[in-house]
Amino acid sequence: MGKVELLIKKNLNIPNILSLFRIVLIVPFVMSMLRENYIFSGLILIASGISDLFDGYIARSLNQVTRLGGMIDPIADKLTLVAVMVCIGLKFHEVIPFMTILIIKECAMLLASVVLLRRHKTPPMAKWYGKLGTIIFYVSVVTIVSLKAIWNVENKFINVTLMAITAFTMLYAVIQYLKIFVVMMESDK
Repeated sequence: MGKVELLIKKNLNIPNILSLFRIVLIVPFVMSMLRENYIFSGLILIASGISDLFDGYIARSLNQVTRLGGMIDPIADKLTLVAVMVCIGLKFHEVIPFMTILIIKECAMLLASVVLLRRHKTPPMAKWYGKLGTIIFYVSVVTIVSLKAIWNVENKFINVTLMAITAFTMLYAVIQYLKIFVVMMESDK
């Protein structure tokens, strides 16, 4: 077996396929959100979330952890999060300032990970504050979209309040991650 075939065999595993699946799901999610098919887009997000839960678990359980998977998984997470942010901002204009902050935060986190990888350092695993920020984000989005999709209620005060709470928790998380990033960068010196 050649080097390329061995590399493909090692990386073509269930966890990596699930991460790639999450990236592919972004297209139908965006299309259904823009068409205001909120139920279908919600189902796509649920499928994406379930695959996100299982890819890491399967990788560890079946000893299929790969460097490629360690890169694809967070990229799939960030791309999904940014797609949701853009769609919510397009549909609920009052949250655009918060979505802009969150997109800048996600891009900064991705850039920091790239810098660490280029220096042959492994980006830190997700911490509780990062996970909490993501959970609050999705609870806020589900609440905003459910109010509109199920009850045809669009309350700008609720939308802004939920996204302000989300932005606050995610900014707290990025500050904590920035501290870790600085320590990791200084460890080179």
